[in-house]
Parts: sequence; structure tokens; C-alpha cells
Amino acid sequence: MGWNDALTGTAFNIAATNESPLRVMAGPGTGKSFAIKRRIARLLEEGADPSLILAVTFTRNAAASVVDDLNNLDIKGCEDIVAGTLHGFCFGLLSGEEVLALSGRVPRPVVTFTTKQVLQFEASPMLADLVAAGAFGGKRDCSKRIRAFEAAWARLKSEDPGWPADPVDAQFQTALLNWLLFHRAMLIGELVPQAYRYLRDNPACDALSSFDHLIVDEYQDLNRAEQDLIDLLGGNGQTAIVGDIDQSIYRFRHANPEGIAGYGETHPDTHDENLDECRRCPIRVVTIADHLIRRNHLGQNQPRLRPRPGNADGEVHIVQWPSIDDEAQGIADYVSWLVTERDVEPGEILILTPRRLIGYRIRDRIATAGVLVHSFYHEEALEEDDAQRAFAALSLLVDNEDRVALRWWLGHGGSTERVGPYRRLREHCEQSGASPWEAMTALASGQLQLSNTGTLVEKFRELTQLLDSLRDQDLQTVVNTLLPRDLDACRVLREAALLALEQCEDVSDLFDALRTTVTQPEMPEEGDFVRIMSLHKSKGLTSRVVVIAGCIRGLIPFQNFDETPAEQVQVLLEQRRLFYVAITRCTEILVLSSALRLQRNFAFKIGTQIQGAGDPVRAMTSQFIADLGPQAPQPRLGAEWCQAGYV
Repeated sequence: MGWNDALTGTAFNIAATNESPLRVMAGPGTGKSFAIKRRIARLLEEGADPSLILAVTFTRNAAASVVDDLNNLDIKGCEDIVAGTLHGFCFGLLSGEEVLALSGRVPRPVVTFTTKQVLQFEASPMLADLVAAGAFGGKRDCSKRIRAFEAAWARLKSEDPGWPADPVDAQFQTALLNWLLFHRAMLIGELVPQAYRYLRDNPACDALSSFDHLIVDEYQDLNRAEQDLIDLLGGNGQTAIVGDIDQSIYRFRHANPEGIAGYGETHPDTHDENLDECRRCPIRVVTIADHLIRRNHLGQNQPRLRPRPGNADGEVHIVQWPSIDDEAQGIADYVSWLVTERDVEPGEILILTPRRLIGYRIRDRIATAGVLVHSFYHEEALEEDDAQRAFAALSLLVDNEDRVALRWWLGHGGSTERVGPYRRLREHCEQSGASPWEAMTALASGQLQLSNTGTLVEKFRELTQLLDSLRDQDLQTVVNTLLPRDLDACRVLREAALLALEQCEDVSDLFDALRTTVTQPEMPEEGDFVRIMSLHKSKGLTSRVVVIAGCIRGLIPFQNFDETPAEQVQVLLEQRRLFYVAITRCTEILVLSSALRLQRNFAFKIGTQIQGAGDPVRAMTSQFIADLGPQAPQPRLGAEWCQAGYV
């Protein structure tokens, strides 16, 4: 198939133009991926060297899809293009150019996730050590500084990536890097700043002239450092950026949507193309989505997203239930009805929730109804102590010199991560040259004496006893010991381990597979099961039926009253964008669901607003429902919706 077969309009212009730089503003479901792939196909058909084409995508799945679809078009050489995430590219660059080795860095990732804006698991003892090291604030404050560090300290669009200007930030960076260097580890978010500084400071680097064509997707979700890195990489070739300011949803990692909005001002002779006709969603969904997102652009009268003529009207339902439990059961009943009465496959149903605990309730009710269902929350594999303990033990079974895993083990269970005793251990290691494992071995045998380290010795003996029992065991026994079948806290990690066993020759392979699962999660684009995940994780997905549960004020949109009024305004704008992204995933049916009452303890756990006394506490539907406009249906009681046959 030729690159321009059945290609017309804006999609043809995007694929055909040689203007550079090219900026494509593309709303949800408007066919940007289709146009990008045809652009690459044209370049290859015209004789471009595929190894000189870099396609930067936001996920590994998207990168694989680019190559697979070009293969299906029978485009010669497509398997040789460089396609992947920006982090993946930076890791390859830093490793291939020996940057990590020359700078003394070890690419051992600190495995973490975020809960209530605080980094967890392996980052938890790191934060405890940093809090004790200086006047950097508590764990939440240090977590925010780490996010800024990963963005090369460019928190604002007006700040240039580089080194911290604030003296406290500079002191924090020194303490953080010292911790990482001693523990022979890196933050995953460090890769881009490291690559940016390397390319900026080494103008003779071959990578600066390695690509003739650079194509970047989801440009609005890159931070300033990432966007400046793209400029460095594309300096000698043709650049095309693709994105949508209305789908920028990563403010917490300092995403810079202004970078795409003002791209033409910073990049002279920018050629613009605009995709605003939604091919994916039914007309009703596009209509309410456009009304919603235009609330972010008051004073502008032009539609942001247009329905495609000929698309079906679709279904939109807005329902409310008396309680969270009623909501979970009502959605489960609806899913069961869809599968049995409307011949909807479980894999065609996507359920999005702002909190995983809401998702878990819905998941369990659907499973009870006999429908295949899986939840996909990044943190769930390692959120429980037992799962973290198993992961750390497996890491140390592979390499007992893994300093990050040992630091977690020694601190786990202590009210302050045993900061004081560990500081004495680390000081001894830095003075003597011994590793933490060697020093702990000496302490446990009595060959070394360090004051007030008895609690560390107890934890270390517990660890060595466990590792001794696992050595020389077969992989199935290792999995059954660390991740027992009947321990629900380890369920997700155990499932991942069992899936990986057939491809693993030894315990090192098993650990690598699990670490990839938890550090590089990918949302399944298809499957034979109902998918439940967060609104953020739905980015890039499409589903016949989309249900958004938990549409209550304080969750959608989330509000943080600790932030300044100006920051709260920006959060509200982004939360509206997130809701916009979520509702534009569907191709046929959209359901927006809320509950009127929550148990006080449950409301506290999920971090929603609580007003008044009593239990349960009252809630109210999200203010975004009113933003959907006059074409949105009237909200209904869930029971009435059910009795009416879900129409």
C-alpha cells in the first residue's frame, strides 16, 4: 500500500509536507497516529534511511504499534526506525556513550510509586535520610523537590533547565546525589536531565547529528527539560511535534503544555496543521466533551472538538447511587447485563475511577458476577508490606550488594526508617570503604562494633536466614515462599511472577521480569477482560463502553487546599482536561456515575472532602457534570436507570 492511499485533507498534509518544524494540534480520536504513521511511510518510500528516523512516543506500546502498523502496510525498512519512549532513548544514549560509567552512576532504578504526593517503597527510606540531612521539609516536601530535580529544576515555563537556582534546592540536590551515588542507584526520572546536560555540554557528540527526521508524540506532556532535549536532537534535521494542550494531564511532573501552545513563537517558520474532527467518539460524547473543555478557554467561541459527520449518536448516561457500595454493585450489574444481554465482550468495557479503592470494590463485585475483570493501578503490585518484603528479598537473593534493597530492609518497620542507626552504618562504610552488606556481616558476627545498631543487626539476621532458605531452590519454590498463593497482599506480584516463569532460566531473570512489570507498567490495549484503572492510565486507550465511577466533588476534580489560590486554579484546569481525556475514550457508550454518601472512614482513605458530622458522610456529584452543557442527559437515580433497562 502506498503512503497516500485513501489519504485526504489534513491527514494528507501532515504526511506530505516537508515544512520544518511542523506542529500538529490533534484532539482526541482525530486520527493523529494514522497521520504520523503515513508520514513515516512516505519518508521510507522516498528513500529515507530508517535508522535516521526517531519517533518518540509516550509509551512502549505506542512505539511497538508504530512499527507493527507500518509492517502491515508492507513498508520496507520500518523495523529499523528508532521508535520508543524518551526515557528509553536517553537510557540507550547514556549507556552507549559511556556517560553513566564516566560519571560514576549505576543504572539501578529506585522502585517507587506515589501515594498522597509522597514517594513510597524504596524511596521511603531515601526520603527519611534526606529529611534528616537538612532543612528540606518533610517527606512530601522532599518528594516535590525530587520531581523538580527530575525536571532539571525547571518548575515553570519561564525557568530554563539546568542547575537549581535556590540555595536550599542546591543543598537538596547535593544530598540527593550523594545518597544515590552511595547506594549505586538512579531515579528513573534522572535519565532525561542527564541526557540533556550531556548533549548540551558536549557539542561534538555524534547523537546531536544522528537523525534526519524527528517525530514527537504527546509533546504537551513533556516538561521543559524534555522539550529542550528534543530541540537538541532535532537541530540538524526535520522536526514534527504532535500534541494537544487540552490533553495535558501531567502537571505533577512539571509538564509544560505552554511549550506546544507557544511553539511557533520560539521556533520560527513553524508550519501548523490542526486535527479537530473526532473519528472515535459518537456525536453525543463529542458534543459534551467540547462543551466541557471550552470552559478552559472562556471567551473563545470556536469548537475545540467537532463530531465526524456520519458517526452514530451514541449513548450517554449520568447516574447517581445512594452509597459507594450501591454504586459498585450497580456498575457490576450493568456490566453483567452488557455481557449477557447486549453481547458486549468484557474486553470492550473500560472502567475508570479516581481512586483505586473505588476500583477495587467495583472489580470484586464484577468478579463475583462471574465476568472476567482485572484492575491496573501502578502502585497495587507493591502497595502492601508483604509484597514489598518479597520484592526486596528477591532483589537481595539476586545480588546481596544491592544497597537500595538492603537500605529498605534494614529500615522497614521502624517508625523513622531507623535513620540514626543507618547513618552510623553509612558513615562507617564511607570511612572504611566497606559495603553495607560487608559491614552488616561483620556486625552480625561480632567482628565490628557500632553503637546503637542492634536493631539493624536483628533485621539483617532475619534477612540472611530467609536468603539461606531460598538459595538453590527451584523458581517455583522461590515464588511460593515469597509470594504465597493464599496471601492476597502479594496477589498481583504473584500473578506477574507466574506469567514470567516459563521465560526465566534463573532467579535473576525472574527478578528482572518483575522489576520491569512494576517500573514500566503498560496498560493493555485489548484483552478478554473488563479493565479497571485510573483516569490518567486511560490516555491512549479506546473502548466500546467507558464507565467513569466516583464522579464526586473532591475526587473529580481533586482539590488540594494546601496550595495557593493561583495553583488551585491551574489544578482545576488540568483536572478538567483529565476528565475530557477520560470521556473521549469511548466509541459507543459513556456512563458517568457518582454516589451521594460515603462511609466516613472510606472517605478519609480516598482523600475526599468531608463536611459535617455523622457517618456516613454526604457527598455531591462533580461540578464537571454541569460543565457538560445542555446536550448532556439529566442525572438519574441508579435504581431507576436499572429498572428502565439501562436506557
